[in-house]
Amino acid sequence: MSQTIIEQRPLPNPGTIDTVIPVGQEIIYTVSNSQVVSNFRRVKFIAEVYISNLNPPNSSMTNDLVGTFKTTPNNAGVGMFNFRPIIESFVNTDNLARVGSAYKTVVNTSDSNVPIHLIDKYSGNLNTARYFIVKFKVEYIDALGNLVTDNEVISGLTVIFNGYLKYSDELILSGVNFGYDLYSNFLLDGVTKKFLTNAPTTQYANLEDYGTVALLMYNAYSPQNLDGTVSVEIKYYNSSGAFLSYEEVYHIPANGGFDYPQADIQASILFFGMFPANLQGSSTMFQGLVTAGTIQGGHYELVVLSDGGQLKSSRYTVNLNCPTLKGYEPIRLTWLNQWGAWDYYTFTMKSINTISTKGSTYQQLEGSWNESSYRIDSFKGGKKAFRVNATEKIQMNTDFVSEADSAWFQDLINSPEVYILEGFKDDNTNSSLNKYVTPVRLTTSSYTKKTVANDKLMQYTFEVEKTKTLRTQAI
Repeated sequence: MSQTIIEQRPLPNPGTIDTVIPVGQEIIYTVSNSQVVSNFRRVKFIAEVYISNLNPPNSSMTNDLVGTFKTTPNNAGVGMFNFRPIIESFVNTDNLARVGSAYKTVVNTSDSNVPIHLIDKYSGNLNTARYFIVKFKVEYIDALGNLVTDNEVISGLTVIFNGYLKYSDELILSGVNFGYDLYSNFLLDGVTKKFLTNAPTTQYANLEDYGTVALLMYNAYSPQNLDGTVSVEIKYYNSSGAFLSYEEVYHIPANGGFDYPQADIQASILFFGMFPANLQGSSTMFQGLVTAGTIQGGHYELVVLSDGGQLKSSRYTVNLNCPTLKGYEPIRLTWLNQWGAWDYYTFTMKSINTISTKGSTYQQLEGSWNESSYRIDSFKGGKKAFRVNATEKIQMNTDFVSEADSAWFQDLINSPEVYILEGFKDDNTNSSLNKYVTPVRLTTSSYTKKTVANDKLMQYTFEVEKTKTLRTQAI
């Protein structure tokens, strides 16, 4: 019997048939069936695409079937498919926290409206990742003139997520399979592995700043990594660099995480509240350091640990900004980064707020014309504003930055989603938390990558425009 073969597919993880890939790349599958192509007519290769937002898809049922696609053999006798345009619409941005996560120790429910940036400890993803498989078949007209469809073959299980590849990202070849080596960079199993960000491993934040980091957890309990990740360790240091204390935050259900390895796709990428405001809401240890005044001006370090205490990621450092005496209002931006997670930066230098209006006007009659006698009304007459459409722009300046920060800002310029994020504050009872995240549009249209050699001290200026028109009365 003839056999349909998957000749080419996205680069698998080392030692497995599974893979984790960003949807923003060429997702090429090539299939062949030389016997059918050589001996029958009207041959077509069929691809049935299955995508699931929870458990691995079942290709024997149609519940997760999102589309069926056909192609004819090319001149080499194979069928070639690029699934990127099909599947990239099935992943999206995670703006809200998952049910089971917490905000200021209150567990998030289906009625909650907690922005993902404010979570206490962990939150699984809701939209960032999906399971994806393809069932390939071949269709042809046999010698009796019958339409035949057979020779099924199923691709390996793939996790797709809301990331993309830059043209400068190096691709790896393994035979004819190619792709980005996500495993060597982000799958947590060693001291060189990164969180899902291009940010420098040293960052700066104010005590009131919120923010999360995303952890790629897909291989946390795979056969290649029996001693899987279990926690994020945080070590606290004072302004002199002296060690204060440490704690471990386990990714268990009580902390908004999951029980592995039975967890579903929502556990494949975890968000962790790593910035000072998140810790103020979740950590009694950090709260105590803030109250005692010992952490101000200091820093803390984060690293992913295994059950046996082995390091499973690079070590990240958050330096706590000292209060500025210049009185500038800090502005914190967050943006969707290359890997479908969130990056953050607090602008601590001078900022300029500008409000511009572009209203509609009409010519109003003087006096009263619809009464028994004409009455002179001094407030009537002349050109009036029917509606005032006001927009607010903010120009922000960084402090002096490093070359790593300079390269990182390229992600900000390229991001399709940018927001202003407010800091830690007391909430009213039953608050909808709508005051924390403000959508903006980056109006800075050019970006120059600076270096110490060329530019010595490096600063950047960015301008954003609030996308919502300021409300006023309609006349």
